[in-house]
Amino acid sequence: MPKDYYATLGVSKEASEDEIKKAYRRLAHKHHPDKGGDAAKFKDASEAYEVLSDKQKRETYDRFGSAAFEQGAPGAGGPGFGGFGGFPGGGFGNVNVEDFGDLGDVLGEMFGFGGTRSRRERRGRDLEVAVELSFKDAAFGTKQEIRLYKQDVCSHCKGTGGEPDAKMNTCSECQGRGQVTQAQRTMFGTFQSAVTCPSCHGRGKKPDKVCTRCQGNAVERKEETLAVEIPPGMETGSVLKVPGKGEAPAGGGVQGDLYVKVRVKPDSFFNREGHNVHSQVTIPFSILALGGDIKVPTLDGDETLKVASGTPAGTHITIKGKGIPYLRSKGRGDHVVQVDADVPKKLSKEQKTLLEKLHDTGI
Repeated sequence: MPKDYYATLGVSKEASEDEIKKAYRRLAHKHHPDKGGDAAKFKDASEAYEVLSDKQKRETYDRFGSAAFEQGAPGAGGPGFGGFGGFPGGGFGNVNVEDFGDLGDVLGEMFGFGGTRSRRERRGRDLEVAVELSFKDAAFGTKQEIRLYKQDVCSHCKGTGGEPDAKMNTCSECQGRGQVTQAQRTMFGTFQSAVTCPSCHGRGKKPDKVCTRCQGNAVERKEETLAVEIPPGMETGSVLKVPGKGEAPAGGGVQGDLYVKVRVKPDSFFNREGHNVHSQVTIPFSILALGGDIKVPTLDGDETLKVASGTPAGTHITIKGKGIPYLRSKGRGDHVVQVDADVPKKLSKEQKTLLEKLHDTGI
């Protein structure tokens, strides 16, 4: 009888990989027999996830339905579902969780045994720092010094975990592989998975003399000052990733990353809208009426701006290419200047007479 894997997981046919994984996690937790759940429903959910989490299998299922994955069906390929519980080979027996790919990872995370992710090299913790930039530094980029106090590679042993003159011997526990096999018994059989060797921390070798500074952990806490290049065009909330400048993992491995979060200090004259810069200037009424040239501050310094005669107060005049540089392409936004009339608070007798005459003429 055809099976609707989407309905089994409670997702639509347009569901993303993440939505499918979340749906399976929810059902697996609910129906796992070790937690008093329904074994049949757990089996169905696992079967559905095994197909829908694999791009090629999902495409085959969308074309031919579940019949393509029944035992002996043409094109079924890969792990079939003919055995008990939908696991390769049927029955219980010994099962290597790595045979299940992403499904093995999910089961390992949920029920306490290692999945394929355990084969990956150790990775240190990511760090995040905040920096505050001036408006112009954020616009054009700058170099920022950042001080960090973090777990870093031991400066004495250079991350080997041994004294500088120590001899590195093959680890007796993992025989130099850097991994050991762990077994976890479940109602579906004994799951085997490879995990990082706890003795050599995945290096496959151990020093005959342990480092006196880090006691073999290959790391120490220390202060570091980094000169970080801030690219042009950053704005408040922007995050810059500096690869490999996070913490080093104990026992050696890949260092984490550093994330620099940017905050831009408000400027008293310039405002930013996207890649455009906005500013406001007040000029004499006579220039608005008669026209003329004025000096306008921009990010690049003063610019001469021509004001046409009869320009109303509040008019916006655009200076092309004087805005914020684009982060991922050449060019810049524009600078938009709002010109307002500078109305004097005190007038001389002569100025008042002239304005009264203009008023009488209808101007």
